[in-house]
Amino acid sequence: MERRTFLNFSSLALGSMLVPFGRAIAAEELLSSMPAAAKKALADTALNAATKAGASYCDVRIGRYLSQFITTRDLNVENVANTESAGVGVRVICNGAYGFAATSDMSSDGIANAARQAVAIAKANARLQSEPVQLAPVTGVGEVAWATPIKKDWRAVPIKEKADLLIAANKAGMDNGANFMQSMLFQVNQQKYFASTDGSYIDQDVHRLWAPFQATAVDKASGKFRSRSGLSSPVGKGYEYLDARPEHKIKAAGGVATLYTDSYDIIEDARAAGRDAKRKLTAKSVVPGKYDLMLSPEHLWLTIHENVGHPTELDRVLGYEANYAGTSFATLDKWESKKFKYGAQIVNLFADKVTPGSLGCVGYDDEGVKTKRWDIIKDGILVNYQATRDQAHIIGEKESHGCSYADSWSTVQFQRMPNVSLAAGKSKLTPDEMVKGIKKGIYIVGDGSFSIDQQRYNFQFGGQLFYEIKDGKIGQMLEDVAYQANTQEFWSSCSAICDERDWRMGGSFFDGKGQPPQISIVSHGSSTARFNGINVINTARKIG
Repeated sequence: MERRTFLNFSSLALGSMLVPFGRAIAAEELLSSMPAAAKKALADTALNAATKAGASYCDVRIGRYLSQFITTRDLNVENVANTESAGVGVRVICNGAYGFAATSDMSSDGIANAARQAVAIAKANARLQSEPVQLAPVTGVGEVAWATPIKKDWRAVPIKEKADLLIAANKAGMDNGANFMQSMLFQVNQQKYFASTDGSYIDQDVHRLWAPFQATAVDKASGKFRSRSGLSSPVGKGYEYLDARPEHKIKAAGGVATLYTDSYDIIEDARAAGRDAKRKLTAKSVVPGKYDLMLSPEHLWLTIHENVGHPTELDRVLGYEANYAGTSFATLDKWESKKFKYGAQIVNLFADKVTPGSLGCVGYDDEGVKTKRWDIIKDGILVNYQATRDQAHIIGEKESHGCSYADSWSTVQFQRMPNVSLAAGKSKLTPDEMVKGIKKGIYIVGDGSFSIDQQRYNFQFGGQLFYEIKDGKIGQMLEDVAYQANTQEFWSSCSAICDERDWRMGGSFFDGKGQPPQISIVSHGSSTARFNGINVINTARKIG
């Protein structure tokens, strides 16, 4: 499956293919858990077996990964799946090389055997390794626990209640112009226990949720159809995210759409999507040319993901990783110069795994490193990358950035993107005020299709909703819009960013990387931002 499929559901039916693998279980079994003391005993078994076999370092991840997936089409429930995957992954260093093994046998003998197998693999790898692994130091934290701060556990909410909500959203969209509706609910709970020879025993309980949908309207006379996806964000929250509250609704510039902050009204958004999909059928096709673009956070998150998030992954920069997203134009020589201009001076992009409610928010990463925030682009200049324990020394860092992640107990942890976000503007500015300064522009809300080269440099992005801006006012809906630029030109053209009142996060629930491939989750925040003189093409026009 191509990486683009992970990020953009051209058909939400693909979601059923992306549900984490595991055995099917009854919904009632989702609420069970293993006591921390039992997990510690199993971890000590692996640590002791690995060190006795010759490992100089060992970490153990005991995982129970739970998911519930519900999909509906129109007024019918199509599928409900509850899955569980549980087991132990053991990573070691022996003779300066990594070894990894995993098992679903949760007995003491099974775990000890996996630890010894990991050491044997490390010894074999050491014969071919030119340089020993160098791990940045981590101080053991003893026994600690961290949990996503949820108010309502999705596992305790009846499936019927969730299915009824999705069907109500579908009905709202169909009553307001859509001919077809499909909605889904992804819910994930990761019970992750980490232990290492550094002296850490970390018990984490992570919750995530996403409720995407797609509304499609059809012109029966011509057969033409148009779609509009939901404007919700995947979140690191509980089911309370779907308990809509009026104070969490905001209006896009000019009132063209309702947007959401800390909770989401899927029925209201579906109703608007049915209307918007129908309007798209008769919307004016864009005239190609140069425009000032006004990009909402619901759109800009994907652009940030592709042309900042991926090219600043250190393994891509070094050429160690190219799967799904290529390598990177932001090479070490550019960072070493300390003056490489990534964007305009007002552009500040930071990485973190601590923003509450974000997909990346955890207490500790999968190497036992306490998570934090750090700058990547400062005043438009490239100042840092994303690094794990074994990469930190390459860029002169004394500690890991805490962005190591594995998507399962059965897969080895490696460098994965943290939240990467555009800092809010420092001057007071609202989206409606931003519009007033634009003479010829386009306002884009929501993410769409995209294309980007293997160096994460030249790109093209679409969106969900497009509106003409003329002489400081938002006008008619447009269609067939995509913009093209290269990463430096694009961020250098950023002329204004709304303040923190407009800042919010979007994100990807299925970000693919690696070989064998793993899926990660990540959020990206921003305020509405303006980019001057960007080339806009008409995607419906034939070339030549």
